[in-house]
Amino acid sequence: MHALSATHAAEQAWEALRPARWPLAPGCFPPGSALVGGAVRDALLQRLGPYPDLDMVIPQGAIKLCQRLAKKHRGTAVVLDRERDMARLVLGPWSLDLAAQEGPDLISDLQRRDYGINALALPLIAEAPLLDPTGGLDDLAKRQLRALSEANLLADPLRLLRGPRLAAELNFSLESTTAALISRHSAALPQVAAERVLAELEKLAGCPGGDAGLQQASDLGLLQLWERPLTAGAQGSLEVAGLSAEELRQALPLARLAQRFEGEALGQLKASRKLQQRCAVLRHWVEQISQPLEETAMLQLCRELQNDLPALVLLQPNATAGWLQRWRDRSDPLFHPRSPIDGRTLQRELGLAPGPQLGELMERLILERAFGRPHCIKTAKGLCRD
Repeated sequence: MHALSATHAAEQAWEALRPARWPLAPGCFPPGSALVGGAVRDALLQRLGPYPDLDMVIPQGAIKLCQRLAKKHRGTAVVLDRERDMARLVLGPWSLDLAAQEGPDLISDLQRRDYGINALALPLIAEAPLLDPTGGLDDLAKRQLRALSEANLLADPLRLLRGPRLAAELNFSLESTTAALISRHSAALPQVAAERVLAELEKLAGCPGGDAGLQQASDLGLLQLWERPLTAGAQGSLEVAGLSAEELRQALPLARLAQRFEGEALGQLKASRKLQQRCAVLRHWVEQISQPLEETAMLQLCRELQNDLPALVLLQPNATAGWLQRWRDRSDPLFHPRSPIDGRTLQRELGLAPGPQLGELMERLILERAFGRPHCIKTAKGLCRD
């Protein structure tokens, strides 16, 4: 791929961006405004989604402009950073981030950014060439991620982790000097708010190149404070293991996080209790199924992983042969366990009162059904006498 000229790059980007579809016309923004960052990059890479996030640099007064536009167009304005004059305008499925220009001009603003491919701008005026003061177009042509400076990375240490994440997401390489800078300053990442680190890790775990990206982040020392890789199950790249596209979309990010992070570490990163628990349960069963399970343990596994069994299949493909097919069958009595008889029927037929005996009987019936043994009221009566 050859680097485009600034004029041809602008033409190609605007063609992909299709501003006629935007919820607001470019003319709604003040003179000197520009579209910057990811949307410009992705337009040139032909990877825009139907509703790309639009990042705008405004000469000044970004928050006030955002609030005014939200009121006029019945949207929602969210202040992102009052000190830096940044806000988000939400209009239906569209999200527009407005930020006040940093520095005396737009070129200065672009030169403060993290990587060359993110330091591209399209001025919102007709036939203006694309602005590329740092060589981002050449980086796009080389499919490489290059940090603009050591100081820029350290201005927001989350940029250290964003490097491997973008490289994995775009299938780019990290330029060697950039990789060395990230490794040298990896200890600065914990200075960043835990929620922001987690959000970046979740993006990395969810992208197509997430396995390689997480491994690169680990190799660069970025994960050392939190990472505790599994000792059992799949190591490194996770195989697709026959999952459908939707199953993979749901299971792969979870499996990748569980493969590297304990629930406690995710708690340090301010993950939700639900995510912590899902990863902890997955890690527990990955270790357990390296040996055959007893019936009660197998039933418990199926209960705890009714929604997440595909992630376990990714992490332990050899120990879970045939499980995925059974899990897809919602009537399978083991992988979707339930009692053959409801509690009220048992109480009525056996004259039982609610209590431990009824609960134990229900559990036994679920186990009997799960493993294909006869179950009926007669069997329940026999169990009750036992």
